[in-house]
Parts: sequence; C-alpha cells; structure tokens
Amino acid sequence: MQTDVRQVADGTYLVHGSNTNWVILSDGDAVTLVDTGYPGDREQVLASLAQVGSSPEAVAAVLITHAHNDHLGSAEYLRDAYGTPVYLHDAEVPHARREFLHQVTVGDVVRNGWRPGVLPWAVHAIRSGGTAHVPVTEPAPFPSEGALDLPGRPVPVHTPGHTDGHAAFHLPDTGVLISGDALVSGHPTSRVKGPQLLPDMFHHERARAVASLDVLAALEGDLLLPGHGPAHRGPVREAALQARERAL
Repeated sequence: MQTDVRQVADGTYLVHGSNTNWVILSDGDAVTLVDTGYPGDREQVLASLAQVGSSPEAVAAVLITHAHNDHLGSAEYLRDAYGTPVYLHDAEVPHARREFLHQVTVGDVVRNGWRPGVLPWAVHAIRSGGTAHVPVTEPAPFPSEGALDLPGRPVPVHTPGHTDGHAAFHLPDTGVLISGDALVSGHPTSRVKGPQLLPDMFHHERARAVASLDVLAALEGDLLLPGHGPAHRGPVREAALQARERAL
C-alpha cells in the first residue's frame, strides 16, 4: 500500500498515517521528522522517508509535539536503532519517559462511547498500539531557544493544555505551522470539519488548550499541518480563532 505523502511546501511533506499525521522537513538528504504516528504505523513511517528520498539513517532528529502513543510510536525505535535524538519541550520529557501519563483513559472512552465514531476509533487505537508501553529511554529537551539547527529550521512553540508540554512548530520562512493536537482540522470522533480543538476527553486541561489557541493566533502563516485531519490553507490566525469560537 502506498503511503500517503504530500508535498505541501518547499521541503515540507505531510504524511497521513492511520488516523494520525506526521511531517517530514527535508534539506538535501537530511530530514527532521515531526511525530511518528502509532507504534503500528512504523512501516508507513519508514516508507514515507523513502518516498521523499531519505532514510532512517538520515533523520537528523525526531521532534515530538507531545508524548501520546499516536505521536510517539516509533520515536524509541529510531533512537535505539539509529541513534536519532528525540526532542520535546522540557515539560514533556518526563511524559515521554512515562514517569506519568496524560492520556484519555478507558473510563473516558466508555463514558463517551455513545458519541459517533468513538468506539471505532478506540478499536483502531488499540489495534495500532495506542495502549502499548513505548517510552523513550533518553528523550531530551529542545537544544536551543528559537529556531532549531535542523532541516526546516522549526521554531518550537509551547502550547500546553492537551498535555503540559505540548509544542507546536512554526516555520516562519515558509508560513507553515505544525500544530500537533493543539489545533486540528478533523478527527474520527468529531463530526466537525475544519479548524477545531479535539473533543474534550482528549485534553489534560481543556482551559489551557483553549488559551493556547491565542498563542497560535499570534503566529504568521498560511498553512496549517495538524496532527489529525487534512492540511488547512488560509491564515493561521483565522484558523486558531475559528477553533476558539467553536470551543466556547
């Protein structure tokens, strides 16, 4: 099966995995990989690197928006097999080590099981490794302030709420925002299409997640690459404000 890899800007590729996206930022052969899908998406992750002319050996770093299994899935595999550094916001580092877990619980899913799409999503998540134990042994905080010295020159932006250490990544030179789960454009458990917050059960602190939309609204850009849903073209500010209105 062909992996769904779409070039959305110069050196920027959005990959649609099984319900979760990741992003590849390329500079020649070297790439930055932002998120890694579910553990069960590993073959797709490797195939997506090959499709952009790269390889796991050429991944300069893995950047993780937040340490949920559907984004963290192959981070430890790449670190262990290829020595790839795995970077997160410093508040998310202990989460990646699984010193604690800010994640939707089985009880949350059961209480929301009547909602359209929740039970099929839960079955898929379990089959894809959503409840597997996949800690990163040696996660590290971002090595510098501002733009990281990596392909794509991504700028981490702390956007807490979904988790304490959630980070989006801004690419000011290309007008791209990689928003992770701080701002999405769709989800199997949502009947809404377009910019939105994930349903409430997924957020560790919903009020902070809503407040982080104001942080995103202050960023310049016209292309949103979310952790779930299709790419969204149009001013990032308008997308963030639309999600905020829908959340109130």
